[in-house]
Amino acid sequence: MLSEKLSKYHLILASKSPRRQFLLKELGLNFEIRTKDIDESFPKGLKGKQIALYLCKKKAAAFKNELNPNDLLITADTIVWIGNKVLNKPADYNEACKMLKMLSGKMHTVYTGVCITSPPSPLPRERGVRQDGVRSFVVSTKVFFKKLTSAEIDFYVGNYKPYDKAGAYGAQECLPAGVNPCSKSEVRFLKKLKKLSMINKSMNTKAGIGYVGVEKIIGSYFNVMGLPVKELYEQLMKL
Repeated sequence: MLSEKLSKYHLILASKSPRRQFLLKELGLNFEIRTKDIDESFPKGLKGKQIALYLCKKKAAAFKNELNPNDLLITADTIVWIGNKVLNKPADYNEACKMLKMLSGKMHTVYTGVCITSPPSPLPRERGVRQDGVRSFVVSTKVFFKKLTSAEIDFYVGNYKPYDKAGAYGAQECLPAGVNPCSKSEVRFLKKLKKLSMINKSMNTKAGIGYVGVEKIIGSYFNVMGLPVKELYEQLMKL
């Protein structure tokens, strides 16, 4: 069990996102929430997954001198990538509507970069983990939107206020009723952990669901929510 594997660590989630906090709790883990306001700018020339990876590492670096020997820090950053352009969180109503119009009727890719950081160790570390105790990875998911009307966009932004979400939408709010958005590998993973209830718990059943429609998801649903739990679980089990 992961909770037993991590029993020697003090787990820290550096995220204000209620979705990430929910998903980590659903894995049965105890953790502290510790956040900082980080400048989310990135060097020109970075694209897609490079941006998500850069930003999750940048968030981790902000805690570099604050970790105790038994601390284990998780940072993450999610971006929406469409037409060689990155969509982060919208600043206001107008920007949110503009983003949804851009996504309307098209496929885009969601990238989430995750960084797992522990204090540096003088001991040789596993292959793929830097000597400074940083393990990082990126997960990508393809998301297909239906064609949206201006009224649907206005309804969604006005009612759901998606200003804390990359691309101005949350997949958990945009799926038709009764749809299982998880990939086959995610379903197998959840069955193994006896956590299939995470799927229904993650979906928002507030009136109006489906007004902004995700037609299809190829890849990790939880990645679109902001934290690819299957891949994170697998990496944590390697510690």
